[in-house]
Amino acid sequence: MKLIHASLAWSLERHTLQAEQWLQGRTIKIVDGTMCSMPDTVANQERWPQSSNQKPGLGFPLLKLVGLFSLASGALLEQATGDLHVHESQLFRQLWDQLQEGDVLLADRAFCSYSNLAALAARGVDSVMRLHALRKVDGRVGQALGEGDRLVTWTKPKPGSAASHAAEWAALPERLSLRLIRLFVAAPGFRTRSVILVTTLVDPKLYPAEAVRALYGERWSVELHFHQLKTILQLDVLRCKSPELISKELQLHLIVYNLIRALMQKAAHLHNVSLARLSFKGTLDTVRQWSEVIHASSGQPRKQSLLINDMLRLMALDTLPHRPGRSEPRAKKRRPKNFHLLTRPRHEMGNLPHRNRPTKTVPNLA
Repeated sequence: MKLIHASLAWSLERHTLQAEQWLQGRTIKIVDGTMCSMPDTVANQERWPQSSNQKPGLGFPLLKLVGLFSLASGALLEQATGDLHVHESQLFRQLWDQLQEGDVLLADRAFCSYSNLAALAARGVDSVMRLHALRKVDGRVGQALGEGDRLVTWTKPKPGSAASHAAEWAALPERLSLRLIRLFVAAPGFRTRSVILVTTLVDPKLYPAEAVRALYGERWSVELHFHQLKTILQLDVLRCKSPELISKELQLHLIVYNLIRALMQKAAHLHNVSLARLSFKGTLDTVRQWSEVIHASSGQPRKQSLLINDMLRLMALDTLPHRPGRSEPRAKKRRPKNFHLLTRPRHEMGNLPHRNRPTKTVPNLA
């Protein structure tokens, strides 16, 4: 299954158009992490323990997933998994071989560290990240390149717990030239926030500050990809009860995701539609509706080809409306059933007298 997934990802990248790349023909890749839960079995708990904040018997095993996506095609190129106690940055190191010289990496502040920036730069990979919250910024240090744009030099920190590989840490340069770009994020109804971006794209003529700001705005697409995986493809809660089957189930979800992305890419290119405007959910629904009739015509290749072309045309027509700055609350409209909450292991709860949750009694003050 890993070979199938890798082949799909390679095919998606190979069919990326030149117009879908960034400045100077650079390929943009995005990294981010998420969590998945699974059935509470002994085997799963041993492999992916539950949160230490939960009492034994009340939580579920949690799997941490770090994925590397392509901005142009939306393909999930590679992933690394670990338990709850492994930092995303450590899992990200397993994906470095998927980054090629000339790539540009987008990431949030969880991945922003001197070691990551320097090691990726040594591989010929540039980075655009949000500055880590623990690193302070002095606006008087460095060389001003423009409004909200400064060229600074970071000094290699002392090796600590993050330097797990002593040889690699020693090979990192003692100083690193970086750009700090200030980005103002404005949303209707909220105060304007100031975000500092750090990047190894130090040439302001080749990579203007406005282009870097706009590029980092595209990082949000990785959140949509994880939403498509976890909500639409139901990766959020896995079903299998053993680590071996959990791994297979995870691979199947990722294969299906890349298959849908491949159909979206083909429909967009055939009918000259922006890939970002196509609906993942709409494409999935269209595939489900057309799959039976396409399979039934497998003995008639010409008819099957016509049906596939019609299906791709309908996918290209199902475009998303242009909704810049859209903001909707993450809230559910349908109320859940009013069951008791499991506050102790199930065998200790016993038989409950009624289904509804207990309500607080109002003391009689008379």
